[in-house]
Amino acid sequence: MRMGLTMDAACDLPQAFLAEHRITVLPITVKVDGETFMDDRDPAEIQRFISRRLGNRSHSAETEPTTAEEVQQLFLERLVLEQDCVFSLTITATRSPIHDNVVRASFAVLRGYREVREPAGIPGPFLLRVIDTRNIFAGAAPAIWEAARLIAADEAPATIRERLNHIANHSYGYMLPRDLYYLRARAKKKNDRSVGLFSAMLGSALDIKPILRCFRGETGPVGKARGFEQGAQQLFDYAAARVRAGLLVPMVCASYGGDLAVLSHLPGYTGLRTACDACGVTLLEAPMSITGMVNVGEGAVTLGFAAEDHEAAF
Repeated sequence: MRMGLTMDAACDLPQAFLAEHRITVLPITVKVDGETFMDDRDPAEIQRFISRRLGNRSHSAETEPTTAEEVQQLFLERLVLEQDCVFSLTITATRSPIHDNVVRASFAVLRGYREVREPAGIPGPFLLRVIDTRNIFAGAAPAIWEAARLIAADEAPATIRERLNHIANHSYGYMLPRDLYYLRARAKKKNDRSVGLFSAMLGSALDIKPILRCFRGETGPVGKARGFEQGAQQLFDYAAARVRAGLLVPMVCASYGGDLAVLSHLPGYTGLRTACDACGVTLLEAPMSITGMVNVGEGAVTLGFAAEDHEAAF
């Protein structure tokens, strides 16, 4: 059976990984300050966004994820001919409408695929499975990485679906923002009250940075640090400890909202890389999506891995 993957652009993974596993990206249109960016994880477009130095103006950006009609068109015009089964993974449904869009499209795709495949001489049914990773940014990476591994191993679709739901329920996504004022302004635009004005003012005045976590679709602070550098040290030290304790999938993904070369120079990152090397864990590095930078500000770090249930220790 020919099996493939799609994911939405807000899932942070390296372009080389996407190309190797032929993962189709569902794009997000970003409009900010009179300019339009197509967020499809194209490194050139990400660099164009960074180079424009839109800075604080980005918090007012409008984002438009792939619509249900566009998803339907993509599948019926191409993917039902190229694959027999597709797993479509999205960031958490609690933070984006893309999951609901793909689910709505799936009904039309499953009703109409025979009219496309039969004239092309392709026998047999077509399967489409939509998976909510229940996470955001680098936190969505473990489920996608595992999906690619299972497809390469030619596992049965039912086995893959069960495993991916398990990984989604045990994926942890962490974020360290640089600018709380920006985060608060963006949250206000989206009617998200998770970052209050008082907290933003206090944090900026004292240079206190929250360490935020997304787990099973819920986001909130789990730690804090005096300054971004200390926060990076705490986050990477914590991730290294989780690597040594054992992960459900042998990978960690880190993303950065800017020049990716900055990531390896942050405090604690060398220790994380050393722990991954010692434990046979793959450490992936990815630029944050344009959508991610618009929502949390440039210069933020996100990190994702899958592990058994545990309490955050910061």
